[in-house]
Amino acid sequence: MAAPIKFGMGQSVLRKEDDALIRGKGRYTDDLAPSAALHALVLRSPHAHAKFTVDVAAARLLPGVALILTAEDTAELGGLPCLFNLETDPFTAPPYPILAKDEVRHVGDAVAFVVADTLDHARDAIEAIKVEWTTLPAVTGVVNAIKPGAPQVWADHKDNVLFDVSIGDKSATEAAFAKAHAVAEIRIVNPRVVASFMETRAAVCEYDTKRDHLTLTAGSQGSHRLRDILCQNVLKIPTEKMRVICPDVGGGFGTKLFPYREYALLAVAAQRLRKSVRWAADRSEHFMGDAQGRDNVTTAKMALAEDGKFLAMDVDLMGDMGAYLSTFAPYIPHGGAGMLPGLYDIQAFHCRVRTIFTHTVPVDAYRGAGRPEAAYVVERLVDACARKLDMSVDAIRRKNFIPPRALPYKTATGKVYDSGDFNAHLKRAMEIAEWKDFSKRAKAAKKHGLIRGIGLASYVEVCGTMGEETANVRLDPNGDVTILIGTQSSGQGHQTAYAQIVAEQFGLPPERVHIHQGDTAEIATGLGTGGSASIPSGGVSVQRATHELGDKLKQIAAEALEAGLGDLEIADGVIRVAGTDRAISFADLAKRPGVDPAKLNGSATFASADGTYPNGTHVAEIELDPATGIIRIVNYVIVDDFGVTLNPLLLAGQVHGGAVQGIGQALMEQVVYSNSDAQLVTGSYMDYALPRAADAPTFTFETHNVPCKTNPMGVKGAGEAGAIGSCPAVVNAIVEALWREYKIDHIDMPATPERVWIAIREQHRRHSL
Repeated sequence: MAAPIKFGMGQSVLRKEDDALIRGKGRYTDDLAPSAALHALVLRSPHAHAKFTVDVAAARLLPGVALILTAEDTAELGGLPCLFNLETDPFTAPPYPILAKDEVRHVGDAVAFVVADTLDHARDAIEAIKVEWTTLPAVTGVVNAIKPGAPQVWADHKDNVLFDVSIGDKSATEAAFAKAHAVAEIRIVNPRVVASFMETRAAVCEYDTKRDHLTLTAGSQGSHRLRDILCQNVLKIPTEKMRVICPDVGGGFGTKLFPYREYALLAVAAQRLRKSVRWAADRSEHFMGDAQGRDNVTTAKMALAEDGKFLAMDVDLMGDMGAYLSTFAPYIPHGGAGMLPGLYDIQAFHCRVRTIFTHTVPVDAYRGAGRPEAAYVVERLVDACARKLDMSVDAIRRKNFIPPRALPYKTATGKVYDSGDFNAHLKRAMEIAEWKDFSKRAKAAKKHGLIRGIGLASYVEVCGTMGEETANVRLDPNGDVTILIGTQSSGQGHQTAYAQIVAEQFGLPPERVHIHQGDTAEIATGLGTGGSASIPSGGVSVQRATHELGDKLKQIAAEALEAGLGDLEIADGVIRVAGTDRAISFADLAKRPGVDPAKLNGSATFASADGTYPNGTHVAEIELDPATGIIRIVNYVIVDDFGVTLNPLLLAGQVHGGAVQGIGQALMEQVVYSNSDAQLVTGSYMDYALPRAADAPTFTFETHNVPCKTNPMGVKGAGEAGAIGSCPAVVNAIVEALWREYKIDHIDMPATPERVWIAIREQHRRHSL
């Protein structure tokens, strides 16, 4: 067997991006704004629901003010579109205007856009704008929003419901429940969260008067999608009239994939003023203006046979949309529902999905986009099933896992799992976590007044289905290789990962492979980055394009070396006649006289219709102080199946980061709106808690890979997996501790010290009556 290429597939290559970043040489959007650019700010509503009139006359006369835009000034613009609809039950999306007209529908709704020569002058103008508000009743939370008589977000959506549809076979599910030995039921809240990336959204727009052309620089997850939506849906101009550049991007998590109002407003301002205009969100704007995540209320039931076999699953899912429909918003609960059966052989399944408007910031995809919500539901329910039948949590999973011999397996929701060995990663994770000896550790903790809990979650998700991704791989004059691709890194390590795919075939070190992304003028097409698709789709495109380039270079080398194609091999950036010292370097190939430039470029497009299904098991062990409710994670084990590992270091980083995000949601993160007036209570990091290093455990991470059969590279997407398995594992561990010690069988995320302490005290109170 040939030795692995030093920098190729499966090797722990250090991230080539990091040298520039740690030296302060990264270039983010706000770094690239021209020094003479004007500054923009958004006037945002302080009310969740109100009628209003706005008077900007006095503000326009203030020193330094160049432009103020209101809804009347942008009437020709289209609204932000929702790109998802139901084929069977199409719905009509309400308007999502670039600036609100006459009525605002959430705190932070955009009312006016101010452009001035300095930020201070822009702030002065914001304060000088006169707005007359007539407040209206507002509603938060899906449970409240569907109550009779609740305030309506949109008059033409009765009871605030966008759609109410069913997935699966209701009659078969009801029949299975009718003959069940027992039924386990849970009702859980998946709280709303803020996508707390390090770099807030920012953008700069420049206008070329001679060409009547706009250049928008923005920290986005995809330049082409952003350009196309802005041009086609909002600005209503040809796409060739706008160039979008995405430089370094400091985190995305799905939230930076969408178009936002500010981008269109910058384009209008730059065009009208014939000057460059810049805008950057502060943290308060991030909380009030960027799409938020999760926010589901779900009731789930499982019909059980006497031996613990799952007979049927029935779910009622309500997803909060916020006040407007963000780009993919309705798809998140609807698409996520398709993953509710998890890794289990459940023959009968039914889910009612309702999407509901509230007077809050819009909700859209956030790391996992519906799949973490689904995994949380089924894994919490499976533990409830185990308690119902007095079975161990691992035994009931083994009883119901889809066995390897049944793969490929089509679930009741139509998903086709191609590969995996689910019991194997469960078994291995429990071995590493020393599950059998947990009782000894629990007894030792009890002596110190602490309660230990241990829990697990075995998850599956679907990813890699963003669509077609094209890669162009070209040979440069100096013998280096440049990749042009439409994906967009926001910290994942694309520069390194794609370089390794080239190294696998050409033997070039990473520093000789250059990645160009995020520029619509240089790269013809691209879907951006989302859904863990960059390696499953973009990686395959790079691999195939590199192979095509290699074949072309061999043709040139065959002529130069007067050798047959079958006698040539590529290694270390040269093509040689196998078994001889006769060779020609890549640089000499690139400079060879008369070479057709097309032969120095390889191109390939790949799209996966089937997707990939990463899966794995997380085991969390916690220690709970009943006197304070404080929870500490004392051990955390992850065993994942990602098909094939491209770079173990990059993979571990992605898994660790995702797991910490899930831990944050499980223990502390939650967006809170007041019930009375829908004010955003958690509007800054003074009130919204994020996990710090001290809150994260030391992870033990392994893979038990089974190559994906639907992906040419055998890989399964990995970017979101950590955030999918972590929430249910942590909360299951907490509930295990509370149940064993106090017979408390439920707690919702986030399991804050206050919430845990109250649950324990309430249980004591009930039993003391």
